Amino acid sequence: MEKPNIVVLDGYTLNPGDLSWEKLEALGRLTVYDRSKPEEVIPRAKNAQILLANKQKLSRETLSGLPELRCISVTATGYNNIDTEAAKELGITVCNVSGYGTTAVAQHVFALMLHFLNQVAAHHEDVLAGGWSAKEDFAYTLSPITELAGKTLGIYGFGQIGQHVGKLGHAFGMKVISKHKHPKRDARPWVRFVDLDELFEESDFLTLHAPLTEDNAGLINRERLQQMKATAYLINTGRGGLINEPDLKAALEDRVIAGAGLDVLSQEPPPADHLLFGVKNCVITPHNAWASREARQRLMNESANNIRSFLAGEPVNVVVEGNR
Repeated sequence: MEKPNIVVLDGYTLNPGDLSWEKLEALGRLTVYDRSKPEEVIPRAKNAQILLANKQKLSRETLSGLPELRCISVTATGYNNIDTEAAKELGITVCNVSGYGTTAVAQHVFALMLHFLNQVAAHHEDVLAGGWSAKEDFAYTLSPITELAGKTLGIYGFGQIGQHVGKLGHAFGMKVISKHKHPKRDARPWVRFVDLDELFEESDFLTLHAPLTEDNAGLINRERLQQMKATAYLINTGRGGLINEPDLKAALEDRVIAGAGLDVLSQEPPPADHLLFGVKNCVITPHNAWASREARQRLMNESANNIRSFLAGEPVNVVVEGNR
C-alpha cells in the first residue's frame, strides 16, 4: 500500500523543537506546519489522507473541501474544534488522545497552590533586594507560611486528572472532597463525595477538572464565590469558561476569597488588557499545565499509534467512526 500523505496543521505546541517527528515520518509522507490560518487549511491539506490538529478548527465547509481525507487524529483530549457531525456524514474517522497530561496537570495544580502558601518567588526577590542581609535574625517570612496538611482540597470533576490531584492531596495530608457524577464507581478510601454547596463551603482549595458544558459554563460566579471561605483559593487548570471572569475579579478585589491560580482563560490567547491581569492574588500561567516534555512525548507516541492503528484497519481512541 502506498504511504499516505500526513499533514500536521498546528504542531508547534506539541513539538516546539525538543521532540522528534520520526514516529509519524515512518507512517507516511509527513508535512508539519507550526500553525495554520483558516484560509490555509484547504490548500495545505487538499492532498492529505490523514490530518493531525490540536486547536485548528475543522468546520463542515473545510472538511467538505478535503475529498481525500480519511482520518483526523486530534493531538488533544478535547475535540470540539472538529465538526464531528460533518465528519461522520463524510465518512471521516476522528480519534483523540486522553490521559497523556494527567501527571503534568496535577503537578501544576500543586505548583499553583504552593505559590500561595510558600511564596517562594516573593521570598527569593526579597532576598535579592537585600531583605535577608538587613535582618538581625537568621530566618523571616514576608507573611505567615501555612501547610497543606489538614486543609480541605475540593475537586470539581473526578476524572483521571481529578483523581490524581486527590491522590497527591491525600499524600500531603489534606482532606479530600469532590463533586462527582459517579461516586459509587469511583469511590476511594481517601475521598468524600459531597454536593456543590458543601464543595464550595468547605474547600480551602477548590480545583476545577470538569469538561466545559452548557450546564456548567460560568459555574464559578458571584453567588458561588460568596459561598467560599475568605481564606480559600480557587485553582483552574480545566477550562476558562467554567469561571465568570468579571465575578472572579470582583471577588478578588473585594477579598471574598484569598486568591486564584489560573492556567486557562475564557479567551486564549487573551487580549493584552485582560480584566484579570494585574489583579492582586491572581496568578496566571499560559495554559501550559499539560505541556511537560514527558506529557508531550506521550501525546506524540499515542498520536502515532492512532494513525498506525487506523492504517492497519483497527482504529483506536475513536470518537467518530468513518468509512472512507
